[in-house]
Amino acid sequence: MELRTSVNDEPRLVHVEGTESLVDVVRGELGLPGTKLVCGSGVCGACTVLVDGEPVLGCLTPATRMREASVTTVEGVADGEDLHPVQRAFAHHDGLQCGYCTPGFVVDAVAFHDRWRAERGTTEPDRDTIARALAGHLCRCGSYEGIFRAVAAACRGEHDAGAPDQRVERVDAPAKVTGAAVYTTDVTLPGMLHAAIRRSDVAAAVVGTVTFPPGVVGVDVLGDDRRVRWAGQPIAVVAAETAAEARRLARELDVPLTPQPFVVDPDEALRPGAPLVYAARADRKEAPSASEGGAMPAPWDGNRHGPSRAPFLGTLAKRRVATARTAGRRGLVELEFRTAPQVHTAFEPHACVADWSDPQHLRVWLSTQGVEAMRQEIADHFDLDPTQVEVTAEHVGGGFGAKLGLTMEAVGAVSLSRLTRRPVRLVLDRHEELTATGNRPGSRTHVSLLVDDATQAIRALVVDTDSHAGVAVGNSVAALSMLVYDRTPRLARDVDVVTNAPPGSPFRGPGGPTNAWALEQSVDEAAHRFGRDPIELRAQWDGNPKRQALYRWAQGLSTWQDRPATGSGTGRYRRGVGVAAGNWIYLVDPDCEVVVSVRGGRLTAATASQDMGTGSRTVLARAVAGVFGVDPGTVDVQLGRAHGGTTHGPASGGSRTTVSLWSAAVDAATALRDRVGADLGRVPDGASASARRGGDRGMRAVPVTMNGIQVGRGFSAAVHVSEVEVDTRTGATRVLRVHGGIAVGRIHAPVLARSQCEGSIIQGIGLALFENQVLDPHTGLTLTANLEDYRIPQLGDTPEIDIHFHEEGWERVPGGGVGLGEVATVSPAASIGNAIFNATGWRPLTLPVRPDRLLEGLRTHARSEVTR
Repeated sequence: MELRTSVNDEPRLVHVEGTESLVDVVRGELGLPGTKLVCGSGVCGACTVLVDGEPVLGCLTPATRMREASVTTVEGVADGEDLHPVQRAFAHHDGLQCGYCTPGFVVDAVAFHDRWRAERGTTEPDRDTIARALAGHLCRCGSYEGIFRAVAAACRGEHDAGAPDQRVERVDAPAKVTGAAVYTTDVTLPGMLHAAIRRSDVAAAVVGTVTFPPGVVGVDVLGDDRRVRWAGQPIAVVAAETAAEARRLARELDVPLTPQPFVVDPDEALRPGAPLVYAARADRKEAPSASEGGAMPAPWDGNRHGPSRAPFLGTLAKRRVATARTAGRRGLVELEFRTAPQVHTAFEPHACVADWSDPQHLRVWLSTQGVEAMRQEIADHFDLDPTQVEVTAEHVGGGFGAKLGLTMEAVGAVSLSRLTRRPVRLVLDRHEELTATGNRPGSRTHVSLLVDDATQAIRALVVDTDSHAGVAVGNSVAALSMLVYDRTPRLARDVDVVTNAPPGSPFRGPGGPTNAWALEQSVDEAAHRFGRDPIELRAQWDGNPKRQALYRWAQGLSTWQDRPATGSGTGRYRRGVGVAAGNWIYLVDPDCEVVVSVRGGRLTAATASQDMGTGSRTVLARAVAGVFGVDPGTVDVQLGRAHGGTTHGPASGGSRTTVSLWSAAVDAATALRDRVGADLGRVPDGASASARRGGDRGMRAVPVTMNGIQVGRGFSAAVHVSEVEVDTRTGATRVLRVHGGIAVGRIHAPVLARSQCEGSIIQGIGLALFENQVLDPHTGLTLTANLEDYRIPQLGDTPEIDIHFHEEGWERVPGGGVGLGEVATVSPAASIGNAIFNATGWRPLTLPVRPDRLLEGLRTHARSEVTR
């Protein structure tokens, strides 16, 4: 049928069959990709548009609703070149990171702003009002604080046309707030086919030969051993003219399989007679890695992998702990902690568009955290010369570690394009994203911390962690205990317990938040037993001068000074304050190279890296602009493309991106300025200079580059202080305030760095209180496969956040600073756990701290207090 409508004030005639959603028509037939499809179930708000001035969810609204209606998408919010005050405010206050959810936020915030200003003038709405107005929107990057600031400022009139101080903090913010930023999910090519993956709906099986019906283009991707080991594992990929047809063909594909016994519970996997996930020695070598590197050599025993051999001091630590246990020493803290798998949940799903129409040149658009790394991996996988491969990721809608490797959307799309010599597009849906793309592995950690009864010095530390990353191995959680609270005998043992569950993968600060949840609560318990200030005790043990500075800062906070005595609260609502510390290794990509040139009188900085919301474009622009004394907005940054002629750029992972890019860009810009001068008007067009980052003096442990990484000397540091309110009637925990102290040296883009740290806290709240991937024990299928069942923090869950940067201690590093994405993530969840203990006297050992767990814990604690 034909529908007459108006879209962004232009009359349009659209053709629909009657089954399409509004977002399908807007993105597809109308070619307005600014409106994003994320959840498909009306939970996230990314697809919000205005229909006759009212916000509606495009994924739930039938396209027929457009008939004779006025539709406004994010592309139509601005008045020509003049941005709406809300768009200017989002850009100024950095109310965005990756930008994938931003169009939906902007459209709904515009509607709220216009109503508010019409009714209340420039009165500022409070946080609760803004949270209620935008309650239907989610941001996985955790940009909520910037959004609060932006909406409040816009309503105050501070970003009206002609208002002063309209600077843009993030150079790509204008593209993101207007819907102009192009992501892989927005790429369409003439003659493009659509692909879908046929996945296993059983957790273990032997699969026969997959036969494709006549006329169906498909590839079998299972592998030589013909075994399925988890529900959701890819078996085959098919292509069709439409996405709906591809999904139907995949669903109806005849896959001969014989189900096998399986196990998804880690405790069951270790029991005698449990089904073996990897029965043969050869199969174990093919187990995927849940870490950024490969798994360390370790013995196998059934479904148990590890631990590696322990050092001598570990034997001493064990002996001291055993002696103290026999003697019943008060200073021996022994606790066991558990964590649930946390899913990355990037809002741009894994997506790939592959075009192998030219047999000599493969073009790939990929949502990835490493365009250069993926160019090399794709070339290796398909036996190509890397110069024949081009990978593009102009904008990336989040990754958090899940997009560092070559995964099935790329392999499938490229394979089908090779068969058909046509472009092929493969985009995962939200169910697949929450099932098959990785997770922060769950764990069980036993900590034995021995403290001297008289001096409270550490005498020994033993940490044992069983990680469960499904079919993956290579987790390092306990090992991170070797890097903190120095000068004591210690033993750290990591074991992988494999199950028939989806594979884990690196997740922002791999192993760090999991380790801190156990270790930092154990330290807090030791302080409680001896009546010591938890910050003071950490300062006694901790020789890191950067963290010592953060301890002094934290002790001066009124939030800390006014904390209640542990368990002293009464009544329904009980307030508590907790602290936790974190650190991270310093990583750098010494081969990173940046080219700075002048074209048409404008500076250009180029490298084969990408920006997934962390601000790489802005970092490069600020580095070059600082050398020439110009505004960063006047520097053109070429990112997100890797081909035979580009320089090497770092992947976005391991907190190595900014530290690698900044000094290379400064050196290249300085070389160009010294050669041609700072007057750009007199610089010949095409003049350029390049610089390579190189390693630092004192680089340790890795004398050569491995996977684009060298390990530097020293650790970054973090301390988080959290205040919570516990409702003892419902079991709900509300985080009221978080102070984050971060010591990474010089901050190259302060506003964006603050956004990163605020987002880390939001993700820490999710880990502590909400997030939990749940599998059906009877089938192995993922039950939390949508954003209703898999709960992430919302605007209303956002506490007041205060970020403090300690910028000293890294002067020896080129640029004076190191990365912060990982260290800022390590300790927020643990600080919340300690705050709950301070509020209630009951220590949460299992995360997430669900209301039912908290209420049961309070009941158990009350009974133990009565019998004590």
